[in-house]
Amino acid sequence: MPTETILTGHRPTGPRHLGHLVGTLHNWVALQDTHTCFFLVADLHVLTTDYEHPQRIPANIMDTVLDWLAAGIDPSRATLVLQSAVPAHAQFAALLGMLVTVARLERVPTYKEQTRELGLTPSLGLLSYPVLQAADILLYRASAVPVGEDQLPHLELTRELARRLNQLYDADFPLPRPLLAAQPRLPGVDNRTMHNSYGNAIYLKDTPEETTRKVMHMYTDPTRLRPSDPGHVEGNPVFTYLDAFDPQPEALQALKASYRAGKVGDVAVKQHLAAVLNQYLEPLRQRRSELARRPQDVLDILQTGSQHAASAAQETLDSVHQYMGLSLGQSFNRISTPVEIAPLVGAFC
Repeated sequence: MPTETILTGHRPTGPRHLGHLVGTLHNWVALQDTHTCFFLVADLHVLTTDYEHPQRIPANIMDTVLDWLAAGIDPSRATLVLQSAVPAHAQFAALLGMLVTVARLERVPTYKEQTRELGLTPSLGLLSYPVLQAADILLYRASAVPVGEDQLPHLELTRELARRLNQLYDADFPLPRPLLAAQPRLPGVDNRTMHNSYGNAIYLKDTPEETTRKVMHMYTDPTRLRPSDPGHVEGNPVFTYLDAFDPQPEALQALKASYRAGKVGDVAVKQHLAAVLNQYLEPLRQRRSELARRPQDVLDILQTGSQHAASAAQETLDSVHQYMGLSLGQSFNRISTPVEIAPLVGAFC
């Protein structure tokens, strides 16, 4: 039986792509058998950088959950949580914010990077993004968090806040450790980081024709001018994808040798990759299409998971109120806020 709790999630910024599939979703599916899993649809986090486009969020939530379910996330083995449906996330983040300085938050590398790369005037929400992330994790007393290396500074802040709570209030929060993904990060079709905003992603929802078109425009070896020229496999996105998805490793090694020797052209290699990807993705596409025809069922899964999570989160929040001298407020009549997200189905039809 699973004994260790993990929390991880995605910001619902659009449909999931192959980078998500290889980088996180494959790992999450496996973790369902060994851990108590909370998978968070982090819609509050979207507002830290894209608060000007709230109309996009409902459809992006649906796309994210559809892709999770199609990839193998199983609501009978894991809890899917909509962050904004559980008020304890924001409430706990406000309390944790009392325990960290502005100077400490300004040292988080991703804060500087996002401010620079996105050209943002930083908001309080962006600055305190890691505090909300710490609240997400500590609410469920997660002892491990699947993360990429870029998220390690955020997790270290979570550990610092857990230590602070434990030292000040004799609390018993675990210090969550990272579970680093072993899979390599897939590049975009232009060899940059795969990102929704760059227009360089192959999405799980793409049709076979869309997938093939994107593959045929994929960056390969810029030093290769003719099909007969020796080609470079290392750093070539086409072969990075084949390493991740080709089910015949011996045949792939032979293809690499032919490419290095100038015996096979880029067009043929891309055609092979398109066929591999479309064969791999076909079962996933079928599951996604079936689920998309039943949006209310998908929202019911998210609502049920959020209600379950809200109960667990409230227990943690109640104990923190006790630790921090706010128990009097707990003794007053509590206003119950039911989780009601199912009526949103109209936004997806």
